[in-house]
Amino acid sequence: MHTASQVPGSRAEDDPLRILCTEITPYRQLQARAQAELGFELSFIQRDFQTTQRIAATEPDSYDIYDQCFHNLDIVWHWRAVQAIDIERIDLWSEINGLTKHGRIDLTAAVAVGDAPVSRLYVQDDQSLSSMPTGKISMLPTAHNFDSFGINETASGIDVDADVHSWSELLNPRWFGRVAIVDEPAIGVFDIALAARSAGRIEFDDIGNMSVEEIDALIDFATELRDSGHLATFWRTTEEATALMESGETWISSMWSPSVVALKSRQRTIRQAVPAEGYRAWHGGLCLAHHLRGHRLDRAYAYLNWFISGWPGSILARQGYYMSVDGRVREFLDEDEWNYWYNGQPAARPLPDPSGRPAIREGAIRSGGQYWKRASHIALWNSTMDEHNYLVRRWNHFISRSHSLPQRRRMG
Repeated sequence: MHTASQVPGSRAEDDPLRILCTEITPYRQLQARAQAELGFELSFIQRDFQTTQRIAATEPDSYDIYDQCFHNLDIVWHWRAVQAIDIERIDLWSEINGLTKHGRIDLTAAVAVGDAPVSRLYVQDDQSLSSMPTGKISMLPTAHNFDSFGINETASGIDVDADVHSWSELLNPRWFGRVAIVDEPAIGVFDIALAARSAGRIEFDDIGNMSVEEIDALIDFATELRDSGHLATFWRTTEEATALMESGETWISSMWSPSVVALKSRQRTIRQAVPAEGYRAWHGGLCLAHHLRGHRLDRAYAYLNWFISGWPGSILARQGYYMSVDGRVREFLDEDEWNYWYNGQPAARPLPDPSGRPAIREGAIRSGGQYWKRASHIALWNSTMDEHNYLVRRWNHFISRSHSLPQRRRMG
């Protein structure tokens, strides 16, 4: 059997179905059951976000399914690395909720700025992507979440729910030298942008699609934060973010749910903020590689249908992620788990992480409350802007200079 570190090259009918993915996908917990229920082997090729996108665009014959996010879709669609998905072949299409289909969870919510998945969901006759419904989609909506930043309450002595209410908290002097930001230009840059805007430091005409001048102002601002010593470090994986917070090197950081769950399982008191401005949201999905035909295409559709069948969503829920077919997920979570992860109620007992280890303490309440409330409180979707290439060049130069700076003494 192939492992995640191998990239199989052949495409014989009975070779494993190759899934190029990021750490969003907990393939170690999914693989055995998926193979047993589907009746064929799977090979997961897991890389960081930037590497995954590069492989998807430049090596389209090296994978069969692209498991990424909607804001990473444009480049692979532009180069025709992936093909349209026929919604008639998606068994549960009618059950996928409105967050991706309509851009909002219900009619009371607004469509947030940035790369809202609906804006590139439907494939038009001319092969362009838009929000106009058709019989074909670019990416099957799957896992998603609403991110902010996490704070180590024990180390800092801060009550997050009572004392932290804005993205501008990332700039608060009390965190000098203890701040970490995710090193991903389509994600981390927006954490800084939301903080700068909330603090009144920078204004944007469209924060989800900045001009060259706005990008320059933002990177210059981030450089000031780094050079002053306020920004301590940057991370690329949840393991790195978890280690930084666990060691005490950082007290406030860009934070994804798996890190929060992992830290809680280690008895660390970590809390995600609920910014008044709203969350930075993302939405994952599955694409079909352009080369798929016949029997292998059938298998790929089988995997897509399996992934939204319910049980995979229950595994994702235990690391803090939601699934587009939430009604099916409920069938595979017990009442206590459903009430904590989706309904925002206190945990009635200790609850497990995806591997079955105790993680959530009895009485704990999920930051931000129930799913539908969180999904209605989005400030911005992760985005690949028109000036993305320029942003990447400036961001990478900024990060490279960050790595070359000496470690600074922290205050506090």
